Parts: sequence; structure tokens; C-alpha cells
Amino acid sequence: MIDKIDKQLITLLAKNAQTTLSELAKAVNLSISPCQSRIKKLEQQEYILGYHAHINFKKLEKAHIAFVQISLSDTRAKALDQFNSEVRKLEAVEQCHMIAGNFDYLLKVRTNNINAYRLLLSEKISSLPNVASTSTFVSMESVKE
Repeated sequence: MIDKIDKQLITLLAKNAQTTLSELAKAVNLSISPCQSRIKKLEQQEYILGYHAHINFKKLEKAHIAFVQISLSDTRAKALDQFNSEVRKLEAVEQCHMIAGNFDYLLKVRTNNINAYRLLLSEKISSLPNVASTSTFVSMESVKE
């Protein structure tokens, strides 16, 4: 079970994973040693799964984002497992969520431009196991990520 201080630490690290231990300790009103122990405990208990860099995708020429609705022709467990296994292999797919609604999955896909996305869609995404149909929504601007 975690307490208010643990939750504060998680929030601070989620905002900036490079916050120093001394800054974290000061923010939650602890000395460095107990603060470090709490963070290690949160990692061991898998409240904190890892640390991530905030990437400037424009500089990397990977700023094109599309969201793809996927409908499957088969939604039995084996078919879902096959789809899940194969979609994880696609580097351009940043996120994949199973959805309760009018379609089965929602993908967040990042490429360098619409042409690269179109090729990825036609050659890879549409060829994933049991894909019956897709529908694409192109992001015009990222307001918050």
C-alpha cells in the first residue's frame, strides 16, 4: 500500500524523471535516504515501471501522428493473441489499446509524413492477423501528450 508521500513522488517523477533525489526529498519533506528508499520500494512493487525521455519528434522528423481504428474479423482469444503479438512488432505503433465499442483496437502511429504512414498502413497494419477494416484519423496538432 502506498501513502500520500509515495503518490507525490510518483507525480513528481511522472512530470520530470530527471528530478534529482535532493529535489524530490525537499518537495516531499523527507531527507534523501528515506526518499531514495521509497522510490526503490515503488520500483520493486512496480508502481514505477521505468523512466522516459520527452522526445522532440519534430527534430527527428517523426511528428506525423495518426490514430487508427481497427476492426477484426475474429475476436476469439487466439485471434486477439495473434493480433497483439504482431502489432507489438511494429515500431511505428506507439500505443495499441483494445476498445469496448464499435471497433476493436485503437492505435497511435508515429511516422515522418503522410506518405510513410500510407505505406505502413497498406503494407503492415492492414496485413496484421484478422484485420477486417481500418479507419484513420490524422492528428493536426498535439495539444497535450
